[in-house]
Amino acid sequence: MNIRAATPGDFEQIWPIFRDIVAAGDTYAYPPDTGYEQARQLWLELPRQTFVAEEEGRILGTYYIKTNQAGPGSHVCNCGYMVSAAARGRGLASAMCEHSQQVALALGYRAMQFNFVASTNEGAVRLWSKLGFATVGRLPGAFHHPRLGYVDALVMYKWLAE
Repeated sequence: MNIRAATPGDFEQIWPIFRDIVAAGDTYAYPPDTGYEQARQLWLELPRQTFVAEEEGRILGTYYIKTNQAGPGSHVCNCGYMVSAAARGRGLASAMCEHSQQVALALGYRAMQFNFVASTNEGAVRLWSKLGFATVGRLPGAFHHPRLGYVDALVMYKWLAE
């Protein structure tokens, strides 16, 4: 598997991953009916950088990195990760998160924050915790899960600088 910077042409392969994950409505706070152009803007244009994880030319996962807050908070970044259903369980999310931490440091960030992790996304919560992220906040009922109703959203944080 190779992790590299995304190009505009990569969105053709990113789109099905994005569409399926967002349509499920159980992990991201994007509207489930987010369209192609809006998704492209959200995932490729607004972040500071976007990356893909590929194998033999096939994109299996993707992540973005962006500044979490302006001004005095600009040393903290935020990332979002997506893995295709066919590639789950192969360690891609872990590899992309570890890669993103190195990218963050290279870009001058000192910390990484995940703003809105659905508490019911147990795989992500377990992985982020394993990779050193602490749950520093809990937003009661902030995430409207399509099957479970209103569940908590977590704020997870890791200081990256030494």
